[in-house]
Amino acid sequence: MAKANKIKTTKDQKIFNCIAYPLLTLVTVACLIPFWMIVVTSFTDNSYIAVNGYQLFPTAWSLAAYQYLFKAPKAILRAYCVTIGITVTGTVIGLTCMTMAGYVLNRKDFPYRNHVSFFIYFTTLFSGGMVPSYILMVSVLDLQNSYWSVILAGLMSPFLIILMRNFMKSIPDALIEAATIDGANDFQIFVKIIIHLAGPGIATVCLFLALGYWNNWYTPMLYLTKSKMYPLQYYLYNILTSAQSAQQSGQAVEGVQFPGESIKMAMAVVATGPILLLYPYVQKYFVKGITIGAVKG
Repeated sequence: MAKANKIKTTKDQKIFNCIAYPLLTLVTVACLIPFWMIVVTSFTDNSYIAVNGYQLFPTAWSLAAYQYLFKAPKAILRAYCVTIGITVTGTVIGLTCMTMAGYVLNRKDFPYRNHVSFFIYFTTLFSGGMVPSYILMVSVLDLQNSYWSVILAGLMSPFLIILMRNFMKSIPDALIEAATIDGANDFQIFVKIIIHLAGPGIATVCLFLALGYWNNWYTPMLYLTKSKMYPLQYYLYNILTSAQSAQQSGQAVEGVQFPGESIKMAMAVVATGPILLLYPYVQKYFVKGITIGAVKG
């Protein structure tokens, strides 16, 4: 009986497995090599890199890049806290707004959903640009040197709204109709039914939003002028540019040799390390959310 239930492997499947497994192994190795190079180079002596270039297995190790980077631990810890606060706040608010927008735009009883969808899609082709956005944030809303300027700038994404709307199309309308017959209002339907069924789409949008806020340095550069308010990415950017400027002008960088090449990789490790820990938790939802959002019309 066990032999009868056992799935037989055909000759074509065996050939496919013999080709696919080694190919996937090579692709995996090719994807891991850059990460290995970044981590290894961050622990490599800068003079060794200048002479021998980047190597997968260097022989001269050094902690100079991390010592230089963490010479002010309180400042970098504060930048971490700022980035985490902006990322969490912006992701929660943006995820709530875009999930609600996707749900409303998918409701067939919303008469102007196609018109609103067109205006949202239109902004992906044409935007007001940097100058109107800066005037709005600084002059109209008076949000200079406010974290809300950074949060509001990345709060809504037309692409993510369309993605969420397309994902909502995978939820059967019969569930909403049944809940309406049972006496549930729109808010109850959204909270008790839609949110529970939209897990993959919500996880996908959450990942995109979190990555956008975490990696953002350009918006803080526009609206934040106080160094104590700098998020992590902009703080690291200022460290690198200030040290490079001092080095090019012939000035000593606080009496310490500037590890130019290794510190770039150390900054990449410091900046991307925490956000990489988030990806495994949403990976199982990410592929499903992307594919559903891609094939629905």
